[in-house]
Amino acid sequence: MNIEKTGMKKYYSITFLIGLGFFTMGLMDPLYDTYIPIFLSWFIKSKTVIGTVMTLDNIFALFLIPIVSAFSDRTRTRIGRRMPYILITLPLTALCFSAIPFAALKSLVFLIIVIFLLNVFKQAARGPVVALMPDMIPGEYRSEANGVINTMGGIAAIVGTVGLAKLMDVYVSFPGLGRVKDILPFPIAGILVVLATLLLFLFIREKTPEKGDEKKRTPVLQSVRMIFSADDKSAFWILLSILLWFFGYQGVLPFIGLYSVEFIGTSTGTAALAGGMVGIAYAIFAIPSGIIAHRAGRKKTIRVSLLVLTGLLVLIYFHHPISVALNFGHTLVLASFWGMMFLFGMFWVAVITNSFPMLWQMATYSDMGIYTGLYYTFSQAAAILSPPVAGGLIDGIGYRSIFLFAAACMFAAFLVMGMVKKGEAVSPSR
Repeated sequence: MNIEKTGMKKYYSITFLIGLGFFTMGLMDPLYDTYIPIFLSWFIKSKTVIGTVMTLDNIFALFLIPIVSAFSDRTRTRIGRRMPYILITLPLTALCFSAIPFAALKSLVFLIIVIFLLNVFKQAARGPVVALMPDMIPGEYRSEANGVINTMGGIAAIVGTVGLAKLMDVYVSFPGLGRVKDILPFPIAGILVVLATLLLFLFIREKTPEKGDEKKRTPVLQSVRMIFSADDKSAFWILLSILLWFFGYQGVLPFIGLYSVEFIGTSTGTAALAGGMVGIAYAIFAIPSGIIAHRAGRKKTIRVSLLVLTGLLVLIYFHHPISVALNFGHTLVLASFWGMMFLFGMFWVAVITNSFPMLWQMATYSDMGIYTGLYYTFSQAAAILSPPVAGGLIDGIGYRSIFLFAAACMFAAFLVMGMVKKGEAVSPSR
């Protein structure tokens, strides 16, 4: 089914506003993933242990996102069902995020405590933030809307990794700490998160559910059982694919900053630029990837992207030996590595942009949060298991092994996605 251009146009403004919630996550996540391992490395030498600590956020996400999302499905207030959770958890997230570098300068204990609190609030916020979009945008437009929202996340990643990250090299003076660096991006990001939360509250008015939707409420566990016991296993196959591709992605993501510093030779201020290349690609290609999916199909777009990602990760694995063999200078080594990360971002955003809408297409208004929670249950389960495995590979074999590991995961996800039968824009709700 072709999407009429005028149909999506009337939803762009509200989608951009909803994207402010995604902006907050996109701003914090790359900085967190890049610099928390570096802060931890001040106290901990083992990459396996660092990878294990990095799973804390994912452990909280595994439980908090589905639970809070399901509760928000059943919440009814004057300001909506998602907004109360957003207004409480995002400002607390900003406060904890701002405190991270100060805690790291104090001790490992302070750092772990702040990381713990940050992840409680951040993961509690994520489900309601994500579920806002499918609540308010019709199913046939969600790939394009998700593209807009991922663009917002990509812009935030650029602001964080290309803009704010450079401030890690700036020295500032604080009472009791003296003249220190590796601080500024975190409190600045915290302020931006608070501002985005205020704009979200001021300009978003959640849709009031119809009376029929109120009567259709089903207990959470019963809804989950219905999803997995259905004759058509498309939801299960999508969720398994999500587990696999995030298993690969999360095996690389927590270590890409350390890889850049220790293997390629960047400073801490430029360590985040590898992730920044992914963010730039997000911002540029998120909307086109949603449009392409409407023409070629969501499933086909995802599967082609997974194949390309497999090939790119194999190329990144061979990048260093090829660079040495061809006697590349440092500038060319950096440029070629960042270029491949940019290409990775192009095709990764096509996977992310279209996988959520495939799940949402199978949901109803009354269980949209449950489907959102299941997405995060599987993605965060991968994020919990993958970093320690990848850290073990680095300790045992070397940094480059994580790229082959990720390539195998992407290819496995490609095979599993072949089993999916539903989730296109024309598919009926379950």
